[in-house]
Order: sequence, then structure tokens, then C-alpha cells
Amino acid sequence: MKQIPLDRAVRERIRSECRRIAGQLDKSHPLSKDEMERVTRSALRELGQPEGYVGWTMVALASEFWRDQVAAVPPARRLLLLPHCLRPADGCPAEYSEFGLDCGPCGACSIADFRTTAERLGYRVIVAEGSPIVMKILVGGYVDAILGVACLNVLEKAIDKILLAGIPCMAVPLLSNDCKNTSVDMDWVDELIRVRRHEPVRQTTTYMHLLRAAARLFEPDELDRLAVRQRGGPRLSELNGQGLAGLEPLAATEAIAHDFLAQGGKYARPFITLAVYDALTGGGATAPNGAAHAAGFPDAVKRTAMSIETFHKASLVHDDIEDDDGFRYGRETLHRQYGIPTALNAGDYLIGMGYRLVSREAKQLGPETVVDILDCLARAHTRLSEGQGAELVWRDARDKRLKPIDALAIYALKTAPAFEAALYCGARLAGPVEDFGEPLRQFARHLGVAFQILNDLNDWHGDSYNKLSAGGDTLGGRPTVLWALALEGLSHSEQEELLDLVNEDRQPGADRLERTRQLYQQAGVFEKAYALVDKYQERAAAFADTVACAELRRLLHYLIETVLEHPAGPVALAEPAMCIELAGSVPTLT
Repeated sequence: MKQIPLDRAVRERIRSECRRIAGQLDKSHPLSKDEMERVTRSALRELGQPEGYVGWTMVALASEFWRDQVAAVPPARRLLLLPHCLRPADGCPAEYSEFGLDCGPCGACSIADFRTTAERLGYRVIVAEGSPIVMKILVGGYVDAILGVACLNVLEKAIDKILLAGIPCMAVPLLSNDCKNTSVDMDWVDELIRVRRHEPVRQTTTYMHLLRAAARLFEPDELDRLAVRQRGGPRLSELNGQGLAGLEPLAATEAIAHDFLAQGGKYARPFITLAVYDALTGGGATAPNGAAHAAGFPDAVKRTAMSIETFHKASLVHDDIEDDDGFRYGRETLHRQYGIPTALNAGDYLIGMGYRLVSREAKQLGPETVVDILDCLARAHTRLSEGQGAELVWRDARDKRLKPIDALAIYALKTAPAFEAALYCGARLAGPVEDFGEPLRQFARHLGVAFQILNDLNDWHGDSYNKLSAGGDTLGGRPTVLWALALEGLSHSEQEELLDLVNEDRQPGADRLERTRQLYQQAGVFEKAYALVDKYQERAAAFADTVACAELRRLLHYLIETVLEHPAGPVALAEPAMCIELAGSVPTLT
């Protein structure tokens, strides 16, 4: 699926066909991945080309789909993303910073040429890889279109995070998926950079305004406006390194809570709440000019969306304590910074803050609406605690045997309620929910379970955001469906060996993880887990299809395709990555 046409003439034919097809497509809404794959497969059959070119052709089709809309964005509002692997493997003088490769105009490779041309036209340019940095820049409001040069592996992930959100984007794939001394069709990149500005005939709906609106809730000034500080006092960032010593004691907990809310995260849950509300009230914020509409949401709607994040952040504080994690959003966890008692108290404060944000909006929303929302939040809170409690009881038990059905039951309690609360609150803010309350609950259940399974799989990759090493859930003795599938699929003696590995402290951690991975692979755990993800994803899609409102139905399918992001590459112990991902604030771009 990721073969690259090595013959330039074949690449030209495919690209020309994609341009013809894109001219006939309805551009009112972004293409889904399934739609893109279906169209590209048909095009390849017509051209007599192998289906292995599907991935490359999907990139070409997406680029032609968005060409006119990218062209309509001024160069000063475009971001050019270049890959570090175009530089020579030996002798490159550039060094990495937290924002990517600090590339100068040395002339030793094509990166400098592309960068010089783009910056002369007014582009913002970053030499890095991976969708997290791009999404942070987009959500931060710095740019409105993305032009990228990358390998197919990176571009595949970009489809989920960027194209499906309705963000104008074009790309040129590298001519190999190797990370060193690769090449690209240089004239195509030059053409990409110089794409001329003109107004498009039809613009596509986008979730970018809603993504930005959700993130904006937690910018310090907006956060303080919507969640007025009861105790006053400065922000932690204003204390010049004094820490809590620079605060009045009564203001300390509030300051910690506000700082943690503003630290980072994807803000996916408040986005869901805002997006559901928008979908059920006409979808004005998804229009190409919908920024003002999203900014004009009532404060009661914004505070309710904010409350979803306060509950989520509180659960993270408590979960980090229970698992003794050391890293969150690029910083030490709260209990590592301030101690367990202070962190527990801050988490409790966030819970109270979340309920207060909603309860004080009875006049604006109406008593019945507030009661329904608070009841939903309370139900989600208690179910989350039940799921987390079941995990802790299992983790501390001597017998670590677990059945897949029991692991999935924990997931349904621990992960799904947050999605349900975000969906339900957005719907209830728009009016009564009798027509789709049950489909939303079932959708959230299946989406949440699939999301947690993928989170387990991600644990075997490691990341640079919240997990610094692979396999941490296994060493931490946490009940995962991967563990349960392994016990189910191994012989008795192998089961005993696996049980010993999680309880064995004398053997080095790397050796234990390597042997655990071998046993997992022997039992076919990863393949079975992906099959479960597909199963729950299909169930979520089936419930989404029962929703009558077209805007809401489209949003639910978008959530399936973006929330359920599959890890890239084979499951193995993580190695240090060359990709640059941001943890914390968005970089200042010049």
C-alpha cells in the first residue's frame, strides 16, 4: 500500500489523473479516508497500475483536492514543512533545536534551497516531522494552510490529523521511505511552493475553527475570564521562579489548578462538546468563515466545554499519583513537583471547579438543562472512579490473571465515560436529546474501548509526550487487554513465565520487556488487539449512522477516524525518535 512509483512518467500520469478526478469531486466536505481509498483504487485500475501505489496516489489526490484552496491562502499564512532526511547523512552542520532542524543557507542540500525560496515569498518554514507540531501551530492560529514534503509513513498520519479536519494541505512524497539520503521531485516541490493565489470556486467545511476555539478556552486570559479566580493572586508563570512561596497560602491550590489547565494537552474533549453543540445548531462554525461564529458561542457553552477538561485534568493528576508517573506535558507530574498531598488536593479542586462552571449557568441554560448536564457529569465521574478502582485492585492483587472480557469491562468504565460526557453535554446544550441520546452513549462506549486498546498498543512504542519508554504499563502491572490476550493464547508454562516476569524485580527492565514482547508476539497479541480495535470501530460507525442529523453524523465519523489513530510501524521496543514533537506551548514563529 505504500509502494512508490519509481518511473517519473508513471508518477506524472497518476498525478494528472488525480487532477482530473479532483476537478469533478464535490468539495463541500473533506473526503474520508475510505472515500479517498475507493477513488484512488479505481483510478489505478483505469491506469493499469498496481494497488501498491494506493498510498502514494491518495497523497496526490488529496493535494489536487485542496490545490485551489491552498492557492487562496496568502503565503504569509502558509507553513512549509520540510523533512530532515533530505540533508546529507554525513557532514551536515545543522543541529536540532526543540522546534526542528536549525537549518542555515549553507547550500549543501535541497532543504536550504526550498527554505530560501519559501521564506522569500513569506512562508513560515519548519524542518521537522510529525503531525503533533503541525497541529499545535495550526490550532495556535499561526497559519491556515500546510505544504509538506515527507515520506509516505509521515503523510499517512497527516491524513488523520490535518486533511480530515478540513485544513487546506498539499504534499509531495519523498521517493523512498528511508530516513537518510532520500530524494524528491524537486520541480514538484518548487511548483508546490509557488502555487499561485486565486479565489476558489468552492470552499470545504473545516473543524479548524472549533479546534482553535477549544484551545483558546485555556489561554491564560480567557481561562481567567471564564473561570474567575476566587482568591486572586498572580499566575505561577509570573512568580519568577519563587514557586508556591510567592503566593498567599489560600491562593496556592487555585494557582496550581489554573496552571495545569493551561499547560497543554490536545483539548479533544472540549472540542467534542463545542463541535456537537455546533452541529446541532446549524454547523456555522465549520463554514470556511466560521471563526467569528465559534468565537461567539455563549459563555455558558464555553464554560461547560471547559468543565469537561477540568474533570479530565483532575483524573490525570490522580492517575499520575496512582501510577507514580513522572512526566506529563513535558514537565514533571504535579506530585513530583509539589508532593502527593498537594497534588491530590489540586485534583480535587479541579473536580469542584468543573461542577461550579456548570452549576452557575442555570439562569443562562435553564435549570433542567443544568440538572441534566450535572447528572451526566456525576455519572461519568463515578463510573471513571469505578473503572480506575478495579484497575488498582487488580494491580495490587497477587494473582495477575485476567480475561479479555474483564479488561474490556474496565475500559468501558474508565475511558468511555469521558467521551460520553463530552458528547452528551454538547448535545444537551443545543436542546433535548431524546432522539439520539442512546446512540451517542453507545457510540462513546465503543469509541472509548477502541481508544484504550490503541493506547495499550502505543505503550509498546513509547512517545516523547507522556510516555518516555515502551512497555511501561506492563512493568507497572496495569490490567490491559494485551496482557489478557497473552494469558489466553499461551500454554500453561508460558503463562507462568509471563506472570513471573511482571512480578520479577531482579531481572533488568529491558530484559523483562524484551521477553514479554516475545511472548506477546508468540500469542499473536498485537494482531488480535488490532482486530478488536476494528471490531469496536465498526460498532461505533454503525451507531453513528443511526443519527439523523447530517452534521452530527459527519462529526462522529470524523472522531472515529481521528481519535482512533493507529500507531505507525511494527510493534517493538521504542528507540529514540528523530521526529520533533512539541510538549507544552506553541513555538513563536517568525
